[in-house]
Amino acid sequence: MRPAILVNPDSAIPLRRQIYQEWRKAILTGRFHRGDQVPSSRELAVTLGISRSTVTEAYEQLAAEGYLESAHGSGTYVCRHIPDELLKARRAPANGAAANTSIRLSRYGLRLREDLDQHRAAPGVIQFSSGRPDLSQFPFRVWRKLLGRHVREAKPQLFDYAEQSAGYEPLRREVAASLSRSRAVRCTAEQVVIVNGSQQGLDLCVRLLLEPGDVVALEEPGYQGARRVFSTYGARLRPARVDAEGIVIRDLGKKARLVYVTPSHQFPAGISMSLARRLELLDWARRSGATLIEDDYAAEYRYNGPPLPALQGLAADVPVVYIGTFSKVMFPGLRIGYVIVPPQLVRPLTRAKWLADRHTPVLEQAALADFIREGHLERHIRRMRRLYGRRREALVEAIAHHFGDRAEILGDAAGMHVLVRFEDGAMLERTARNRVQVVNSQYCYLNKTAHHELVLGFSELGERTIREGIRRLAGNA
Repeated sequence: MRPAILVNPDSAIPLRRQIYQEWRKAILTGRFHRGDQVPSSRELAVTLGISRSTVTEAYEQLAAEGYLESAHGSGTYVCRHIPDELLKARRAPANGAAANTSIRLSRYGLRLREDLDQHRAAPGVIQFSSGRPDLSQFPFRVWRKLLGRHVREAKPQLFDYAEQSAGYEPLRREVAASLSRSRAVRCTAEQVVIVNGSQQGLDLCVRLLLEPGDVVALEEPGYQGARRVFSTYGARLRPARVDAEGIVIRDLGKKARLVYVTPSHQFPAGISMSLARRLELLDWARRSGATLIEDDYAAEYRYNGPPLPALQGLAADVPVVYIGTFSKVMFPGLRIGYVIVPPQLVRPLTRAKWLADRHTPVLEQAALADFIREGHLERHIRRMRRLYGRRREALVEAIAHHFGDRAEILGDAAGMHVLVRFEDGAMLERTARNRVQVVNSQYCYLNKTAHHELVLGFSELGERTIREGIRRLAGNA
């Protein structure tokens, strides 16, 4: 152990006295506890670059006053019998900081003081508030095999700093090719930047594209994680309503510099933006000179009909930043997402990524590139699409059975959740009693009150559990 004991050779206080005072303060404030071993006088002398005799004199005084004790052949330790009343008088706050210390936060920091809700359920509670994938269905055996393959090969570039903060080049190629096939995205591998999940991608884009006070248009209701990013950077938020075809264009105004949309499966309304509305949005952006951020949330899970093409693929002359993640289709612990940007944004975004955290872990990127190239990801998505489709159907049937026309399911048959509008105003009050956890959509709105709208996630729940949860929600527990 090399303790942080500081001495100043230029001080008028003798070195032995400085060492004594530093150790005494460290013991009394709890940095070192009774029974902790301290370095030998020789070791501390070498560490501090002073004579051993100076350290020995300080240790002898500490021992004489009952702070240190020696065990023959074992070493020197903090004394086990320091008077309790002295400890109580001198001990610092448990967190090591002065209780009344005032720290001046930036405007950004001040906007982060409000905590986001964390939805944790007690045992026996059916949790419709989860938006996680069903991890029991993920092919972890295949994933371990792919990771093991690269660990055994032990290529130095997988364990060193990445040559490119934009990401592992084979993975960028696979992402570009996969999105071209499945989402009609038009890009080269050079336009793909690998990030630690879609949330980091969004944060980096905001840094590059917004100044405090700029107007950002976003869906109402909309994704709280995006709204918080915009607001903490000082943007002025302009909510735009969502109707049966997607974001309402006339609500965007004329001053928005940026528009954030989730067209594949709007969160939380569940709307898939129609092709006509997509073209209308692109025309508006073309005339307004605004940039679009397309968060392709849950695009893989559409249960009726083929997915509509991404905005990015329709926009040859409109700047569209396309953001996606593997956390929803694979597992949340895999913090790998991607941002596809127009060519002129590649260099700034890559540099912003480097400043944020240098690069996303390369070993996992290499395994993921193989996972995509060998067809494992596509097979997994197909299987989960069938499974989630059955679970959504079970949820819809259970709501119809227990609530009838007293509940309205909003949105399209897609995604990993449904938004339901209930007539029963007392339902939320009895959810805890009936051991059901739900999420009120109110947190997704800026201006509207939505007491009876619930976001019900179904992806992690079995069909029997879903039916039982809706039965409890109806008050039939």
